[in-house]
Amino acid sequence: MTRIAILTPEQMNDEQRAVIDAAKANGRPHGGPFWAYIRNPKLMQTVQNLGASIADTDLSAREQQIVTLTVARFWDAKYPWAAQCRNALKIGLTQKEIDAINQCNGLPSDDKRELLAHRIASELLADKGLSDATYAAAEGAFSTDELVALVARVGSFSMTCCTANAFDITPPDDAPDRLKA
Repeated sequence: MTRIAILTPEQMNDEQRAVIDAAKANGRPHGGPFWAYIRNPKLMQTVQNLGASIADTDLSAREQQIVTLTVARFWDAKYPWAAQCRNALKIGLTQKEIDAINQCNGLPSDDKRELLAHRIASELLADKGLSDATYAAAEGAFSTDELVALVARVGSFSMTCCTANAFDITPPDDAPDRLKA
C-alpha cells in the first residue's frame, strides 16, 4: 500500500494542478513516484524536464529502456519496474529480454551496444563506478554525449526508484510484469 496520500485535483494548489495538467498534456508521467514529487511542484517540473532532456539523445529507445529496467531491477523498485515493463514491450523489447533482466541474468541480445548499456548500468550500480575495461569499451561504442546520457539515466532513474521504494508506491493491478524475488 502506498505510504503517501495521493492528492486529488481538489486538494492540489494551483501550481500543483498546473504541473500535473502540463504533464498529462505532454504525455509525461504523473503517477507513481510523481505522487510524491507533486508535493514540490518545482521538483516535479524539474524531474519532468530532466527526463525529457535525457531521453533526447542518440541512444536507441531499446538502449534507454534496457538501462531503465536494469536500474529498476537493481533497486527492486516495484512500481517503476511494472511501469517500465509496459514501456519496454511498447518499444519492442521481448518478454525474454525483460525476464532476463528481472532474473539478473545476461541480456539475450546480439546487439553489442545493448549488451554494453546493460553492463554499464549494472556495473555502475553494483560497483559505484566503471572498470577501466568497461569504460574503454564504452568509449569505443558510444559517443561522449551518449555515454553522458546513459550515465545520467542511471542516476536519474535511481532517484525515481528510491522515491517509489521510500513511499512504497504500489504498482497498478494491470501491470504486465512483476519483479521476481
